[in-house]
Amino acid sequence: MLPDFRVRQRDYLLEISRAITEELELPTVLKRILQAAVELTAGKAGLIALREGGRWRLRAYVGIPEQFISAFDPLLADIPDHDDPERFEIPEVSRRLSRIGGIASLGLLTGVGLPMVARQEVVGLIFILRGYGGQFSSNDRALLSSFAVQAAIAVHNAMLYQQVSAEKRRLDAVLEAYADGVLIIDSAGKITRFNRALSTISALPAANALGLNHDDVIRWAHREKGPDLNAAMADGWPLPGTTGPLYVEGDLLRHNGGIVPVGISYAAVFDREGRLVNIIADVHDMTKIRAAEELKSTFVSVVSHELKTPVALIKGYAETLSREDASWDPATVRDSLAVIVDEADRLTELIESLLDASRLQSGDLKLNIVDVALDDLAGQLVEKFKTQTNKHTLVADFAPDFPVIRGDEERLRQVLSNLLSNAIKYAPNGGEIRVSGRSTAAGVELRVSDQGAGIAAHDLPHVFERFYRAEGDLTRRVKGTGLGLFLTRAIVRAHGGEIQVESEPGKGAAFTITLPRYNGELAT
Repeated sequence: MLPDFRVRQRDYLLEISRAITEELELPTVLKRILQAAVELTAGKAGLIALREGGRWRLRAYVGIPEQFISAFDPLLADIPDHDDPERFEIPEVSRRLSRIGGIASLGLLTGVGLPMVARQEVVGLIFILRGYGGQFSSNDRALLSSFAVQAAIAVHNAMLYQQVSAEKRRLDAVLEAYADGVLIIDSAGKITRFNRALSTISALPAANALGLNHDDVIRWAHREKGPDLNAAMADGWPLPGTTGPLYVEGDLLRHNGGIVPVGISYAAVFDREGRLVNIIADVHDMTKIRAAEELKSTFVSVVSHELKTPVALIKGYAETLSREDASWDPATVRDSLAVIVDEADRLTELIESLLDASRLQSGDLKLNIVDVALDDLAGQLVEKFKTQTNKHTLVADFAPDFPVIRGDEERLRQVLSNLLSNAIKYAPNGGEIRVSGRSTAAGVELRVSDQGAGIAAHDLPHVFERFYRAEGDLTRRVKGTGLGLFLTRAIVRAHGGEIQVESEPGKGAAFTITLPRYNGELAT
């Protein structure tokens, strides 16, 4: 009998060894180990508990009805919470386990338990219970110890696998959520990783990119001075032990035919022998940076131009009036001083516009909320602007019962003043300029229309952008910074409203503002 038993023991242990190497799902491996241990020790039931997160958890059991599993929770709670094999006492746990089996009417009269030790740490416990009296023999314990060792190895392997899998999932999530494009290529130049952001930048799905060569994806329409990846590698980059990345900037050809400005940083990964394993590329979309640079350039250009003219006029008239070799009559002095005052006002207006733009940038545009009668405000402004032109007919058209709204009267005055001023400037041949208003279910609607040159279709989407000015002879003749409509829209939106423009070249333009009557969210 003994040889047969030894053969069965060997076969079971071989089966468990194969299970450990072939199966990395921890519950499956533990169940197979436990079933073999119960059968070989003539047991009736068994369970395996693992030490996880500072407490013991039941992870596998056989021969125990589901409804009795909770009866073992107090036992697990009393197991020592440490992982030192030399200090681990289990006999009392085994005795209590046997009593629990009897109380649960399972007919489990005797039990034995052994710690599962891996890398000098107790990672779990294995218990076997029998349905008859008598102690477990030393041979039973030696056999169970073999299974405990196998189970400990299985736990250790599965935990390593789970840790690696968790780290991989975390890395995958990080790469997919990363705002920049990430491209990973192997030592042969093949793409092994291509994240969502890079798919957006390049207009190429990740599934189509994997396995392609780097040069199939990174194609330059224009590149700044300096080597690209191929040229750098031909010159010896990257060298083992160096940490400096390679940076390449230029206009990338997208796979839908478009172009996007990007900056790419390449970093090399080496193994312990200094062999190149991967090159990781961080692809940054430079569109906003380019736009900011262009905006900065436009700002400097516009502001310097707009400042230069009034400063020159003020300086010229002041120097003329201060000449000691000339005597000016009162009318000339008044006219010269009037020019100085007008140009000073123009400078003040420019400075205020720039300050408002800065406040908007920092989110510091404050509103002083009061009751505003927009029909009265529009009527006042129409009368004011009538004195500034003799070519235009200005009309205010509001119903007698036009409602009062809540808003910042001075800021709304700024909005209407800017729209009326633009209507006069961009309709140099005259015509009617109409300010009309109507009540709606949600609030009020204001409309400022003219009969001027209108706005080209390609300019319409950009008229509210900061510093934007349409190209054309008329625009070049009209002074301006390109901030007026930008500030107008910002003020309207700060009131919870919106502004839209309609235009047809040669037939004028119409700006329509919608505002709520009351908005509890307005800043005061």
